[in-house]
Amino acid sequence: MNVHENARMTVHGRLLLVMRVREQGWRVVDAAQASGVSVRSAYKWLARWRAGGERALHDRSSAPARCPTRLPTAVTDAIARLRRQRLSGPQIARRLGRPVSTVGLALRRQGLGRLSALEPKPPVIRYQRANPGELLHIDTKKLGRIDGVGHRITGDRTGPRRRSGWEILHVAIDDAARLAYSEILPDERKTSAIAFLDRARAWFGRHGVAILRVMTDNGSAYRSHAFRHACTDAKLRHIRTRPYTPRTNGKAERFIQTALREWAYAQPYASSLERSQAIDPWLHHYNHHRPHAGIHGTTPAQRLNNLLGNDN
Repeated sequence: MNVHENARMTVHGRLLLVMRVREQGWRVVDAAQASGVSVRSAYKWLARWRAGGERALHDRSSAPARCPTRLPTAVTDAIARLRRQRLSGPQIARRLGRPVSTVGLALRRQGLGRLSALEPKPPVIRYQRANPGELLHIDTKKLGRIDGVGHRITGDRTGPRRRSGWEILHVAIDDAARLAYSEILPDERKTSAIAFLDRARAWFGRHGVAILRVMTDNGSAYRSHAFRHACTDAKLRHIRTRPYTPRTNGKAERFIQTALREWAYAQPYASSLERSQAIDPWLHHYNHHRPHAGIHGTTPAQRLNNLLGNDN
């Protein structure tokens, strides 16, 4: 049941009102006042309960009981059949003697509004490198600077909009182990991207992982000559994703969504500094304590140790 956000009572509240009157002997006026509804509403739910029991206390569907103008099932089936023969909406309308608007509405309701809906969906190709360091996914995410608790926490969008600027979450995640490293930097320019890459390589190196390849999107920083030279100097092969295909870098995209949900928007922060200070403890939890469904319920640290053959 989808209860309206302004509804006074759920089904359980309506049943409680009825039981107070029917079994506990409350006056209707008192039961209505205790439930926060009008006496008229209380009598309405009592009448519905008498007519149909507890089931009648559920919200009724807003759909009309009958719709004389609804297309017969045979016509909608014919529209779908002709669509699967690659006929356009106007062609189907002429073939069946129906208005184009009617045919278009029927096609959209059946999920056939576009001819591309008839094409089989390409199979999902999942890949995972065998060894740590074979591929490092790098990506960024803009985060609004914090100047008070925002609408993502309070849910209130009516207040004045504060324009405090942005800071950038840079992430790096190993394809095989899912071990992740991240920083919050003031921008996503090439100098910041190169410096982050150097620190990420050093961090992974301290964990016994030598990076061989780096995958990024086609952001200007990653297309720059400076970033290319940095990869060349570090003997890294730089791979860029296909344009408009973020799923190619899906492990980084997925990590960002997890970070936003479990760290960035998990609690109200009074300032950007407070949010920045919370990322390292969360990263430790992510790497060492949080089971990862994509690696069979192990943590990234456990996965790394298994792949490297470490006993600890």
